[in-house]
Amino acid sequence: MKTKRTAKLLRKTKETEISVELNLDGKARYAINTGIGFFDHMLELFACHGGFDLTVDCKGDIKVDGHHSVEDIGIVLGKILAEIVKDKKGIARYGLSYLPMDESLARCVIDFSGRPHLEFRTQLKGKVGEFDLELVEEFFKSISSHAGLTLHLELLYGTNNHHKVEALFKAFARALKDAVAITGTTILSSKGILE
Repeated sequence: MKTKRTAKLLRKTKETEISVELNLDGKARYAINTGIGFFDHMLELFACHGGFDLTVDCKGDIKVDGHHSVEDIGIVLGKILAEIVKDKKGIARYGLSYLPMDESLARCVIDFSGRPHLEFRTQLKGKVGEFDLELVEEFFKSISSHAGLTLHLELLYGTNNHHKVEALFKAFARALKDAVAITGTTILSSKGILE
């Protein structure tokens, strides 16, 4: 019998109240409500292109700005990923994706190693709508730190900010889908452990 790879996590602080549910083996169903329209769109793309079922509900202090909400959702999503894959037994561990979005091209490389590290090489400045583009890095930094991912995200080129960010989120989704795919029965490490 196949084990369900799902988890749900609630997190409440003075700045945010967040509920996230993730199914790695889903059918790309999603219900996203962060209060930040562009970020909702990016999380929907993540679920769709990764084939994940994702529910996110966030009540945050967006009257200040979107920083706490975006960062904290990344924390929760990272913790959920770590919980679902646990000792990482059977997963492919590595994922790679090149993703075009019109004139933009992004590359994402993942090692679900248990060792958090983010290389984020982009030229993102300004805003898309009310969304500060500097928050893209904060989101991926939170995921990497709390999931234990070595994550390399690079925007190879592009001109339209919406397309640039969309390419990054889609590339991450595709690479993560490959990294968490069940391809064996053992832990893919000569040490016998990933941490």
